[in-house]
Amino acid sequence: MLWINDQIAIADWELSEVFSRASGPGGQNVNKVSTAVDLRFEAERSPALTPAVKARLKRLAGRRWTLDGAIVIRAEETRSQAQNRELARGRLAELIRAALVAPKRRVATKPTLGSRQRRLKAKAERGEVKAMRGKVDED
Repeated sequence: MLWINDQIAIADWELSEVFSRASGPGGQNVNKVSTAVDLRFEAERSPALTPAVKARLKRLAGRRWTLDGAIVIRAEETRSQAQNRELARGRLAELIRAALVAPKRRVATKPTLGSRQRRLKAKAERGEVKAMRGKVDED
């Protein structure tokens, strides 16, 4: 079980992990030990998430969202398989927590009378400055 908050928990059947060799420097260790983890979360099939949360999660996940509705998170920072596993689970939990927060709706407002008058005055002044840039008459 992966607990997201007090109400939401991700079941073990929704998560799968695949371990592979990490890329980058590391000497013999990187060639011998499979420490990198690919954590796969079946988000589209998850009963713990509402459709609205799934939609926000899809937008937040970006390239990590697969065509069959899963999120794949790769962690290969440390030389320890257990630490990489915890890093990947932590990233997934943060991603889901971010998707749980519904964005505030924007309330449309009209510009005030004073702001409209200031804008028009600034435009007129700027127009006068530009009008003075023409060629000078000889008389």
